[in-house]
Amino acid sequence: MSNFARVRPIGRRRDGRPIYPIKGGAPTLLEQRDEIAALLADPDYDGDIDELLARADDVHAKIEQANKRGARLRALKAAQLPAGDPPPQGGGQQRREQPGMQPDDRGNPGPVTVAEAFVRSAALEHFRDNGKQGKFAVEHRAAPAGTVTTGTQPQQNTRVPGILPQNPDFPLLVANLLDRQTSDGTTLEYMRDTSGPQSTWNKAAVVAEGADKPMSGPFAFDLITTTLKTVAHWVPITRQAADDNGQLMGYINGRLTYGLEYKMDQEILTGNGTTEMQGILTTPGIGTYQPPVGSTDVKLITVRKAKTQGELALYPPTAVVMNPMDWQDIELDEDQNGQFRVIANVTDPGAPTRLWGLTVVTTVAMAAGTALLGGFRTGATLWERQGITILMTDSHADYFTANTLVILAERRANVAVHTPQAFVKITFAAATA
Repeated sequence: MSNFARVRPIGRRRDGRPIYPIKGGAPTLLEQRDEIAALLADPDYDGDIDELLARADDVHAKIEQANKRGARLRALKAAQLPAGDPPPQGGGQQRREQPGMQPDDRGNPGPVTVAEAFVRSAALEHFRDNGKQGKFAVEHRAAPAGTVTTGTQPQQNTRVPGILPQNPDFPLLVANLLDRQTSDGTTLEYMRDTSGPQSTWNKAAVVAEGADKPMSGPFAFDLITTTLKTVAHWVPITRQAADDNGQLMGYINGRLTYGLEYKMDQEILTGNGTTEMQGILTTPGIGTYQPPVGSTDVKLITVRKAKTQGELALYPPTAVVMNPMDWQDIELDEDQNGQFRVIANVTDPGAPTRLWGLTVVTTVAMAAGTALLGGFRTGATLWERQGITILMTDSHADYFTANTLVILAERRANVAVHTPQAFVKITFAAATA
């Protein structure tokens, strides 16, 4: 018997000759994976299939084990003691908690903002390890959404009554008032109800026994075909700042995400529906209310009368959106005794922003002197193709030589205003001397 151990072939060529490993250098797991994958895909391979499949399972298991080991290592490095606990024994200094590594309010380890998702991503870690060269993207959705496909019109949505509670760290957005769904494609088709007030088509009546029943109608629907619109912008950031999770999160949350959210609100309200998203205020068929000429109604009263108009259309309003200047006038409205009518205690920072039972959203995206009142979840749906996607790259003009990177944020969405009668546009009367 030979003193040399038999070298086992790691595969076979198409002509049947065995393939032996390179002397002095064992193949890596990735090399073994690629080699086995090539053999499995080779229709002319005539080696031992059972042995090849066993090797594939073995390499797959080792790769999975390596991934789990890496994940456990990262989790261990990110682990922190609860506040107030003593540092670990042995004189070691407790590791400072890094930005973006905090659990959410339920104790879950997953990120709760797009910035946290970005700084925690394996893509960013790889980008840094690679000398911050190339380009990568990270997508994040604030909340999971079911996938709904569209044919000639969207499937009927499950509508949740009321308004979702707002994030305590951010103001309530117009987008939060709408029903939100996910689109699988780039073209959006939906049916818009143009039947008019329910009093014109609702023929329901008490019918005597044996008599003919009345038919309601006529109904009118327009098939609206549009596309999802991309909202995006970017900011430069130095390579040094890109190594700091705190600065990265500040750029993403403080500038990029805020900019996208503000523009989204603006588009939901006033988008032209062609080159831009479909705005509710620019949709034909919404109701309007303006105090009659010579009226002395203050804005507080105007909103109440517009609410009645929405209720008479049989679409109960749930919220009103207005400019901060108009909301200021309403909050500062006083009675004859000099008491504020809307807020009794101005020192209470947690006072709810509500008026006549309606949730109030204030935004500079709404022009002063105008407000939008309506049943937002009943009247419109925000369709989103993707959540906020953050991209980082060093490939932009002369930024490479200036040690500067680019962070870009984008999202794709559009609004389907399928029931215009659910909304009332309010025009406040001009102030009188």
